[in-house]
Order: sequence, then C-alpha cells, then structure tokens
Amino acid sequence: MSDYLSNDYKDLLSIAKAEHTNYCTNSPFPNISFTNFFNVDKLNEVLAEFPDLSKGDQIKFNNPNEIKLGSKGENRFGPKTKAFMHFLNSQPFLEFLQELTNIEETLIPDPYFEGGGCHESKAGGLLKIHADFNKNRRTGLDRRLNVLIYLNKDWEDSYGGHFELWNKDMTKCVTRIRPDFNTLAMFSTTDFSYHGLPDPITCPPNRSRKSIALYYYSNGRPQSELSDRGADEHTKFVDRKGNKSESKMRKFNTLVNIANEITPPIILKGIKKIITS
Repeated sequence: MSDYLSNDYKDLLSIAKAEHTNYCTNSPFPNISFTNFFNVDKLNEVLAEFPDLSKGDQIKFNNPNEIKLGSKGENRFGPKTKAFMHFLNSQPFLEFLQELTNIEETLIPDPYFEGGGCHESKAGGLLKIHADFNKNRRTGLDRRLNVLIYLNKDWEDSYGGHFELWNKDMTKCVTRIRPDFNTLAMFSTTDFSYHGLPDPITCPPNRSRKSIALYYYSNGRPQSELSDRGADEHTKFVDRKGNKSESKMRKFNTLVNIANEITPPIILKGIKKIITS
C-alpha cells in the first residue's frame, strides 16, 4: 500500500499526528493540503488513464451553478485508477484520515463513488461556492470529509480554477489552493463549509482542470454541523456577498427551489436530467 505514497509520506499515522492540530485549527473550517503527497509514477499512471468525460454515460453539468464533467461509479476507471481508488478507501488510508481530522465517528468510504471519482472542468468551467449534500442518497450515511487530488501539470495562476474556501458569512475567500499535480486537499464537510471554484476557468482550449474526488461518511454526526435545512441529499449553492456576477445564479436557484416545492417528483427528476445535460 505504501507504494502509492511519496517517500515523505510513507508513515501515514505519524503524518496524521503531526498535522492533526493544523487541520483542526485551519481557517475558515478544518482543512489541509499537502504537495507531492503520492508516488509520482503511480499518479502519472492514473493521469494517463483519465477518461474522456465528454463521451458516454457520464455526469455533465451545464447551468449557472456548475459547468463540469464527472464520472459515474467505477465504470470508466482504468485498472491503475481502480487500484489507486481502492487504496484511498482502504484501512491504512482511513486510519490516516481518522487520526488527522479528529472525527470521532468511524469513517466509512463510499464504494459507489456517489458524486465522486474523476472530475474535469474545461475552459469556461466553474463550480459556484456551495455546501455539499450532507446525506448519501444510497446509504443514508452522513457526509463528513472531502478528499481532492489534483492532476494538472504546469498549471498557471492565470488559468484560475483555484480551490476556494470561504468564511461562514460569505464575505471573503480565506484559503485558495492551486490545483497543481500531486496536491492533496481535504476538508471537513458540514453545512457551513463553503467551497468551490466560482469564476470561469481561462485555460487554453487544449487544457482542462482534472481532479479525483473521494467522500467519506459516518453513521451519525454532531448536530452542530447541520443548519436548519437538516438532512439533505442536495447541494446548497450560496452567492458571494456583493458580487454582481452571482445574479444569474440567484435567479436560477430561485426557480429550482420553487420547482422542488411544487413539482411532482417524477416530473422533477426529468427536469433535473435536462438541466444537467
């Protein structure tokens, strides 16, 4: 299993104990990032297998909240990618996450990769600031932790696409992480962990922002991590205070909220299929 890790991170539990306080006290909510975390050769193999997410039965979002592509389950993982993903869901990596994050409830991986897996944003892509769904629709488990692995070589600041963490009142971005190759980022998932890449990516047409996302769950969670929306299988998008570019997003979300309240579920399912295509 340690073959997947770079030499500096072979001893996962020692790293977790050393960085535990940093993770728990980082602003605006518990988070951390590491550079050169994985074995470069192994990660190059994963990048070489990265699927063409514009083709086949994949997840395609194209609306004011998000313009991005995503994989569905394991069906497009190559053999090297599948082995790597299984390592990230294995006992050693789970114990590392448990020790690092101070989450008391036992962390459980998602073998279905619900919303996770391979993600890609091309030029013009974005993901507005949001708080993630807090319940897994398949398992009913509570979502507690996001792990993101970036696969972008020679990524320039001018391209944008930085991962942003925002404060609770949505007045400022506190942390920005450039999506460089072999950067590992993670954060605790609550109703108040606002994050995203809210401005359109400006990379060249032949480039794209690639990442791998894994989500971890528990059976139960502290009530303090939930807002008045309670258990919710949907993502909650929020606008940046004073940012005029969010007006289209606000109108779209108002219509979505109205539709959720008045539309029969079977019709609503068809509408959502259309707006995410």
